[in-house]
Amino acid sequence: MTLPASFSRKDFGDDFSWGVVISAFQNEGACDADGKGASIWDAFSARRGKIKDGTHAQQACDFYVRYREDILLAKQLGFTVFRFSISWPRILPHGTGAVNQQGIDFYHKVIDTCLELGLTPYVTLYHWDLPQALEQKGGWCHRGLCLRSKTM
Repeated sequence: MTLPASFSRKDFGDDFSWGVVISAFQNEGACDADGKGASIWDAFSARRGKIKDGTHAQQACDFYVRYREDILLAKQLGFTVFRFSISWPRILPHGTGAVNQQGIDFYHKVIDTCLELGLTPYVTLYHWDLPQALEQKGGWCHRGLCLRSKTM
């Protein structure tokens, strides 16, 4: 297949949605702020020798603090969709049980900012950031991982 020398939005049709995508672990940072629990990636990246240069996402792109300016940038660039993932351990620090209201509040602010700026928020509920507390119980292979939480 030969690609055209250039293309424009019109080539994709009026019903095509242009957007940007981020994932919680790779962008939020604030790895232990406001009640967030550890994820499997927090634990993995903390293990010596697992990542060649020792990189981690403890601060990442600092989306947790800079979400408004990042979403505004997406709007200024002409996008109409903002897709983000929710960090399970930010909502349920122990994987099940008590809900972290500060985590819920953060995602409400992200969604509200998208709507305020005219961007459609697309939410990914799970993007490979299982709470470490569940991993220690056997992760996805554990029969009790069916989210039988008393709060749900």
